[in-house]
Amino acid sequence: MFEQLEGSRAVAKTVARCRPAVIAAYPISPQTHIVEALSDFVRTGELPGCEYLMVESEFGAMSACIGASGVGARTYTATASQGLLFMAEALFNASGLGLPIVMTVANRAIGSPINIWNDQSDSMSQRDAGWVQLFATSNQEAVDLHVQAFVLAERLSLPVMVCMDGFVLTHAVEAVDLPEQAQIDAFLPPFAPRQHLDSRDPITIGSMVGPEAFTEVRYLMHDQQLAALDELPRISQDFESVFGRDTGGLVRPYRTEDADVIVVALGSVLGGVNEVVDALREDGVAAGSLGITCFRPWPAEAVRAAIGPARQVVVVERAFAPGVGAIVGQDVRHALRSAPGDGPAVYDVVAGLGGRPVTRASLRGLLDDVVAERLDPHELHFLDLDHELLERAGTPWRRTS
Repeated sequence: MFEQLEGSRAVAKTVARCRPAVIAAYPISPQTHIVEALSDFVRTGELPGCEYLMVESEFGAMSACIGASGVGARTYTATASQGLLFMAEALFNASGLGLPIVMTVANRAIGSPINIWNDQSDSMSQRDAGWVQLFATSNQEAVDLHVQAFVLAERLSLPVMVCMDGFVLTHAVEAVDLPEQAQIDAFLPPFAPRQHLDSRDPITIGSMVGPEAFTEVRYLMHDQQLAALDELPRISQDFESVFGRDTGGLVRPYRTEDADVIVVALGSVLGGVNEVVDALREDGVAAGSLGITCFRPWPAEAVRAAIGPARQVVVVERAFAPGVGAIVGQDVRHALRSAPGDGPAVYDVVAGLGGRPVTRASLRGLLDDVVAERLDPHELHFLDLDHELLERAGTPWRRTS
């Protein structure tokens, strides 16, 4: 049923219909509206049988989720930005224990300087924490991915982040087709944990592992992550058959079949990217885009297949590694390392940091420069970089485009 809803409330209603038994969360913008709504659902009885834990911090939230999931409860939380960093130690514990926790990350910049607006620095900083990371391009996709996240997490016994752009999606009000309770109940089976703590049958999980077995433990974590590359497309297909919506699986190609230039991006920026792709097509430029839904594990084969014989690939980065450069771009190069010949030229472009708008005009100018080969693919480029502001800062800097 379509409802006109803020993105946060749409996610909260969907999570509630997934029937979590425990929610532990600490408020931090821009995810606060999600956990506020869920607390109201628990209080009013709209979400029965759920224990809502008000904790003292984000570290406490993830620690409580680890305990709840460890005893066999379907568990959920949400966070953003510094909150995600505060729970970083516990993130590794959750994945190392193989606990199927689902968490919303309302993507937000990381300080200092403090910035509450959107980019993807927070979840990108935890890309090696052993969590599956799914990125939503719209509020409809955020809703749909949460349902699939619970299925994926519990089927493989691993934790899953669903990442949605803070404010851009979380606070946007639009029509969303919310899955009905009966539909979700039919799609998401009751939680049957693969392992759990039970005083009547004592076991130990997460105990000390020495050098003789730690490599094997980490290998198994890696192998379990890779299993998601096979499982998520199946779950996505099952979702489409039940709910009638295609959520893309691992990647979402758009007009890539004959494209010479392809833009790779994650999250809500893809809406503007696709409009620019359409405008370029009208002007005779064979352009396409590739949305990455599953960032971790990295879907190298799907990325390589979608890019195909394209000559140029532009990776729009909503975060970057200072002192190194590209994050997603390096993964794209990894996917293309076995491409025939020299492969396409890959351009790394940092855009939209700290909530700066990524406009269609800027994207069009960027792609015009790429097509005309006015940019160096060996450089890191910053979209709409304010050179005058850099000059006023009075510090040495190297001019980049």
